[in-house]
Amino acid sequence: MMESVANVSSMFVYPVKSCRGISLSQAPLTPTGFRWDRNWLIVNSKGRAYTQRVEPKLALVQVELPSEAFLEDWEPTMSSYMALKAPGMGEIKISLTKPHEVVNGVSVWEWSGSALDEGAEAAEWFSEFLGKPSRLVRFNEASEVRPIDPKYAPGHKSMFSDMYPFLLISQGSLNALNKLLKEPVPISRFRPNILVDGCEPFSEDLWREVRINKFIFEGVKLCSRCKVPTINQETGIAGSEPMETLTKIRSDKVLRSTKKQQGKVYFGQNMVWKDNLTQGKGKILRVGDPVFVINKVLSAAEAAA
Repeated sequence: MMESVANVSSMFVYPVKSCRGISLSQAPLTPTGFRWDRNWLIVNSKGRAYTQRVEPKLALVQVELPSEAFLEDWEPTMSSYMALKAPGMGEIKISLTKPHEVVNGVSVWEWSGSALDEGAEAAEWFSEFLGKPSRLVRFNEASEVRPIDPKYAPGHKSMFSDMYPFLLISQGSLNALNKLLKEPVPISRFRPNILVDGCEPFSEDLWREVRINKFIFEGVKLCSRCKVPTINQETGIAGSEPMETLTKIRSDKVLRSTKKQQGKVYFGQNMVWKDNLTQGKGKILRVGDPVFVINKVLSAAEAAA
């Protein structure tokens, strides 16, 4: 009988891209990630995404959803809301029942399409907070599909995430990094969906296929990191760490010396839910679920990146 190599220790969703996440004890699975993950996006007057890369203040926006939103098959009613809070701002509530106005020309990374506008009040709130024209939009599932790069995960899709539905990191990897830092950083800097504990540092680099509880996930690409991990998620202020240290130990030059160099730094594994078309109930991950490795590569140099 196969033995588990780790257990799920924490799970997170980030309903509004680049705003604060919500820690969960259980999370419903969907083909595009945990339910509610990156369903919303803040855009400028031209429909282009605002993220922490250019607006680090977004780290200060707290997001709350009803606790029942993470029960399987729960559907919002007219009285269901997402609440947003930020320093110096009054709380705003966004109805979870679908808005009606469709806006075109919304873009995030390589994708552009239509989205659902959350209205004037949300636009004014984010415009005031960021000090520039902004709108809050929701992914338009009725008409839009955002496919993942077929080079890595053909047939899979996401919403407004950075291309992949799930990001998995191990506590061991974070601990190994923090031992090298003068000031340890929390996992929130890396914005994972799934944090696992019990395995060796950076084991997740090698995981091509894992089973978490009864669900199969495929590791499709090492996660290359941008400047966001340098942003203190409590203050919205950027520094040089942990990227300075990660560059020394986790760059492609170090991990993939025989491959073409792209100047990238890796931390975490991007994943897709492989058996997402299976029928039936119980499609929920929970803290404590065991992780089993089905298939792995021998080194980070062999992993897709």
